[in-house]
Amino acid sequence: MVNILTYEEISIMKSIGGIASAILRQLKRVIMPGESTKNIELFFNRYLEKYPGIISAFLGYNGYPASICVSINEEIIHGIPKKDKFIKQGDIVSVDLGLKYKGLFVDCAYTYPVGRISSEAKKLIRVCWQALKEGIKRARVGFRIGDIGFAIQNYVEKNGFSVIRKFVGHGIGKALHCYPEVPNFGRRGEGELLTEGMVIAIEPMISYGSSDVVILDDGWTAKTRDDSLSCHFEHTVAITSRGPWVITR
Repeated sequence: MVNILTYEEISIMKSIGGIASAILRQLKRVIMPGESTKNIELFFNRYLEKYPGIISAFLGYNGYPASICVSINEEIIHGIPKKDKFIKQGDIVSVDLGLKYKGLFVDCAYTYPVGRISSEAKKLIRVCWQALKEGIKRARVGFRIGDIGFAIQNYVEKNGFSVIRKFVGHGIGKALHCYPEVPNFGRRGEGELLTEGMVIAIEPMISYGSSDVVILDDGWTAKTRDDSLSCHFEHTVAITSRGPWVITR
């Protein structure tokens, strides 16, 4: 069943989304060569202390052991922050975070270049970011989920990259993940009809090479099977009569 939210609920989500966005901007200060991925999580936790009542949506979710996800290079999503895992010059680092407040959730992700990165990595990041924007353009009343997926897939594949199909976007609001799923592939005119009050997380995950995925022994971290670079961006977006409202902008 589609989760329809009131304007007041979406407004609360927008206030949380502003904090999520601010955190992603501030994380640039710690995503540097020599920093451990655990330090990124610790920075996130300290930042949240400024906002009583707002908590990580990820910690303990289905047993996930950390407050955020930090994935490097070939890792697609769900990388667990670790004290002995260090960022290097030339890496690309994806941070995925979710917040919960007053029973409402937001979810967002950003991929950061670390210092001087390869031209291939630059293009991958640029294409993934634009693919997210292409998907958001279709997040409008009267469009369908398939329109979003088609726009993302078409843009990514036109630029020579692969869409990860094992993981998809999702409805969000009173739960972190709810109906409908929002794949990064699809056909125009198919899937759930977008109506006012729906809120979805649009999150292209793309690969420089194969779209095949392997889950590491920690049971969470997903990486490309061929070890090719991966990139991930995400915004929480409300469907309104005036067009898409990017809650985590």
